[in-house]
Amino acid sequence: MRTLSISVDRFPLARAFVISRGAKTEAVVVVAEIRQGEARGRGECTPYARYGESVESVVAQIESARAAIEAGADRAALQTLLPAGAARNALDCALWDLDAKRLGVPASAMAGLHRLGPATTCYTISVGDPETMAAHAAEAAARPLLKVKLAGAGDAARIAAVRAAAPEATLVVDANEAWDETNLAANLEACAQAGVALVEQPLPAGRDAALARLRRPIPVCADESVHDRAGLPALRDRYDAINVKLDKAGGLTEALALAADGERLGFSIFVGCMVASSLAMAPAMLIAARARFVDLDGPLLLARDRPEGLRYEGSIVYPPEPALWG
Repeated sequence: MRTLSISVDRFPLARAFVISRGAKTEAVVVVAEIRQGEARGRGECTPYARYGESVESVVAQIESARAAIEAGADRAALQTLLPAGAARNALDCALWDLDAKRLGVPASAMAGLHRLGPATTCYTISVGDPETMAAHAAEAAARPLLKVKLAGAGDAARIAAVRAAAPEATLVVDANEAWDETNLAANLEACAQAGVALVEQPLPAGRDAALARLRRPIPVCADESVHDRAGLPALRDRYDAINVKLDKAGGLTEALALAADGERLGFSIFVGCMVASSLAMAPAMLIAARARFVDLDGPLLLARDRPEGLRYEGSIVYPPEPALWG
């Protein structure tokens, strides 16, 4: 006999998290918990307005699958019950966790990974004026990998300011769809001049054809332009990497398949996250094992994490203990 419960958790942030689309001061997440006998599986997701999601809509989607889940639907069946998105992610990760607990087998082994080790994660610098971003970058300059949020106008100055404040760090920049064809080449060149390693989603999804016509001086990664495997072939001439996020893909099951197909098509893998607790990061560690870049810093941006959260030592994040997930 299975039971499904749903909760909404709130985590205040250490400081405002600002991207091109706006700012937030707390992370609001939805948790699905599935119990079967003595075993309990949990999955956490973050509703994202960019994809038309809200806490209410995600909870309603999870509720719509309650009867099937409680009747014993497995991960394969779940893929047909709900579309890709946050709701399916919460349930899919809860089922992975439940199966690991019931079988006494780590989720990483269930996914065919012989060993799950630590990873070096990005640490995010929110968008702001160049002086503020430089100050925040200076605070984090000892971290090996920084992810710099951008916003369009004035980005060249932002990039230069962050590079000056953190001269040794590897930089990844994320425009969150804020550039356009008129400033794309100049902004990419500014990134190249600053030694940026990767540019994430410079143009809006669906309006990114210019990337295929432009000589790209540094690798470009698709985020909002890629959700699941169906969209990969159309991106081959536009992007060099794909950002695999469990909330977009609709769970670990599709994310693993997306990463595998992406590699076969020649994309580098970037594993990303929403601002959320360690419960959301834990399953993504299975994608981190094959990723060129890892961005699982959500808990580092919170004022407090879950008590049983992931262990972070600086920018090194360690695999989850079973008390958390998997």
